[in-house]
Amino acid sequence: MDIQKISSSLRTASQKLALQNAQIKNRVLSEVADALNANRQSIIEANKKDIDAGRSNGMSESLIDRLMLDDKRINGIVESLKIVIGQTDPIGEEIAGWKTPNGLNIRQVRVPLGVVSIIYESRPNVTVDAFSLAYKSGNAILLRGSSSAYNSNKEIVRVIKEALSKTEDGIPEAIELVEVREHDHSDVDQILNAVGLIDVVLPRGGKKLIQNVVSNARIPVIETGSGVCHLYIDEDADLEMACKVAENAKIQRPSVCNAIECIVVHSKIAEKFLPMLEKTFNGRVKLHADQKAIKYLKNALPATEEDFGNEYLDYECCVKVVESIEEAISYINSHNTKHSESIITESRSKARLFQSMIDASCVYVNASTRFTDGGEFGFGAELGISTQKLHARGPMGIKALTTTKYLIDGEGQIR
Repeated sequence: MDIQKISSSLRTASQKLALQNAQIKNRVLSEVADALNANRQSIIEANKKDIDAGRSNGMSESLIDRLMLDDKRINGIVESLKIVIGQTDPIGEEIAGWKTPNGLNIRQVRVPLGVVSIIYESRPNVTVDAFSLAYKSGNAILLRGSSSAYNSNKEIVRVIKEALSKTEDGIPEAIELVEVREHDHSDVDQILNAVGLIDVVLPRGGKKLIQNVVSNARIPVIETGSGVCHLYIDEDADLEMACKVAENAKIQRPSVCNAIECIVVHSKIAEKFLPMLEKTFNGRVKLHADQKAIKYLKNALPATEEDFGNEYLDYECCVKVVESIEEAISYINSHNTKHSESIITESRSKARLFQSMIDASCVYVNASTRFTDGGEFGFGAELGISTQKLHARGPMGIKALTTTKYLIDGEGQIR
């Protein structure tokens, strides 16, 4: 990969994009949405090649589900793109403005970051999400997907670039996809060292990918976290609700980062709740339980230290019993990835204590962690879930790809 050549092209595209207004960008993105809809069959056929290769290589069915595209999911991709189109363009938004005593007019306005790169695993829908948010916010984007999804990503990018080429004012150079070779990560190293060429990189995937990017990048990183999410069942919980939420948060789609990986239970309701939980799961989830929990479960395995803080991304979950909400908070804060945590309780004071003390980007009361998602938050698409505390945190929509600058108008003032 010639990072100099690619980044130069992307930089030029970002400068062109910065001059386009919302009406132009929305019209172009509408053409892209129509093209994706019209080319769904070729996208599904390319995706099938990735799925067949994944199964041949022993990929788990939960990860196959993460990779898979069908008509329903393409409908979702197109709908997400339309939501992005309908959102207010943040570029040029005046965040603050004032006049100094010497007559200078100062305005703080929102501007694009410039050239963005995202390094991500599986989930080819991210290709469209990342592109649409970047384009709408005036940024050019370099996509580096995984080899397991390369055929899908390649076809999606082909459709996008063709639509941009055919549309008046479209800028096809605003999106590029790295040609991925299995077991070759030299391109990732080039991205992470592209000082002055790429403005920011976002890793989106498992713990190993994220750690590699955070540890080795010489350019700015917006860190997205792996999802070791917890559900705490308080002594004042509605246990029927707790079972319903646990089932959704673990089983609905276990391969995603906002699915729970550990259920923490107050000791006072463990004897009653854990058999209810096991009945609700009905053999669909392999449970790894600590010494206090396992005596109330018929089919659980003894948990090891590796189970606590582990991201299974599958139909597995660990269970821990605690003596107080304070112990639950301490345990979760020491084992989570700052992603999403939830408490089930009828106590308002405990709910507020949990939300105040838990260190995570999203903290729920009496709801599933599965709602941590750009679409569910009304963003349409998302770049990922930021688990850091600077620049952006939580589901990242359009504004996460912007920064600000100050515009100062004077009349000859000198200092």
